[in-house]
Amino acid sequence: MSQQFPAPGQPQPGGYPPPQPPQKSSAGKIVGFSCLGIVGLIVLLAVVGAVLGGGSGDKTAKEPSPPAAATSAPAPADAPGAKPSSAAPEKKAAVEVAAKKTQFKKSVIAQGDDYTSVSVTITNNSSDAIDVNPLYFAITDTNGTKHTAELGADENQIATVELAPGENVTGSITGKGSFTAKTVTYTDGLIGKAVRADLS
Repeated sequence: MSQQFPAPGQPQPGGYPPPQPPQKSSAGKIVGFSCLGIVGLIVLLAVVGAVLGGGSGDKTAKEPSPPAAATSAPAPADAPGAKPSSAAPEKKAAVEVAAKKTQFKKSVIAQGDDYTSVSVTITNNSSDAIDVNPLYFAITDTNGTKHTAELGADENQIATVELAPGENVTGSITGKGSFTAKTVTYTDGLIGKAVRADLS
């Protein structure tokens, strides 16, 4: 007796038909990558918006104040018998620098006498302590040349100190060479705000 096999694709007796091979579809991959691309684009736009919008928040909020209207009434000081109004006292600078010419006083480590010294007084008018160091000074001569401070050349060199609010210190700043000093510049901490003073 010969055994008969059903034709391919026909159900076998007593069993289930063989499973169909899965269809390979790239539609799912395309949809997945499209969704990922959209999410990435939204994140990128949010980051760019935060960077561009972050720095200009306060600048655009301020509106210029309207100019004060001019009045036709004369000032009180112009009225006969009126007391002259006292002007508001000028606000002091946070750091005051005063400079004047002085003689160079050679220290034991100075090499020769070819130096120019300037006497400087620093006053701290701020509410915070400031640092004073000879390296924080520069002298500009009448030709516009800037001279850095020579450390230890003058016996009266300004001290390296911290000035509390209201304190001051006086000392010499010395530049290499013989020149006519015009201004002295003090910079708080080498890269801070510079304060310049003309020699008196």
